[in-house]
Amino acid sequence: MRYFLELSYNGKAYHGWQNQPNAITVQEVIENALSTLLRETVAIVGAGRTDAGVHAKQMFANFDTDKEIEEESFKFKLNSFLPKDIAIHDIFKVNPEAHARFDALSRTYLYRVSLEKDAFNYDYAYNFKADLDLDKMNEASKILFNYIDFECFSKSNTDVNTFNCKIMHAEWIRHDNELHFVIKADRFLRNMVRAIVGTMINIGSGKIEVKELHTIIKSKNRSEAGFSVPAHALYLTKIEYPKEIKL
Repeated sequence: MRYFLELSYNGKAYHGWQNQPNAITVQEVIENALSTLLRETVAIVGAGRTDAGVHAKQMFANFDTDKEIEEESFKFKLNSFLPKDIAIHDIFKVNPEAHARFDALSRTYLYRVSLEKDAFNYDYAYNFKADLDLDKMNEASKILFNYIDFECFSKSNTDVNTFNCKIMHAEWIRHDNELHFVIKADRFLRNMVRAIVGTMINIGSGKIEVKELHTIIKSKNRSEAGFSVPAHALYLTKIEYPKEIKL
């Protein structure tokens, strides 16, 4: 039987989602807890691969087991086995062929830029001191809809078959003393959101003009795009699936 986990995590203590040698990851911690509870080796497949330090307000993962799970009580037991920075919100049975990564219709990320120094927020937002032109950054955001190849924003030497992504939403919003960048797409490349935000900040601070974004994207060259903003202010916030995936 195949089950989906819906979860969230604070990424500060982890070297990203995916298992790595000699580094603690979110996937490893959850797999260890599941294997202990189910008394069998359990492997999970996540909907995405967040980088070190990135947070997830909503993440999904699938796993298989021969055991029938009483979902509500198992959720309680699993949470008791997990550290305080990983929380399971739901467990539900899905179709046997359902896949947390490949069946996702869209993913939404949030990046938080703090405009003032905040003693309680430095771990969760990127403090940027220069003035940023929100109108120019939103004008640049609209340019993203004209393209599907975003190789210029991808981490170098990434093992992918295509750099194509369909961006469905991209917008900068003022929220009190922060600027929030919200972006939704069918898929994302490694480091893509952080590179887009860095490029947008260069536009908002006047280092480059809005129209130069066309040239940057067409170049397909990572060195042409802006700097990669820090990971600690990035959040995976929503993943959408077809309704029929759930039994």
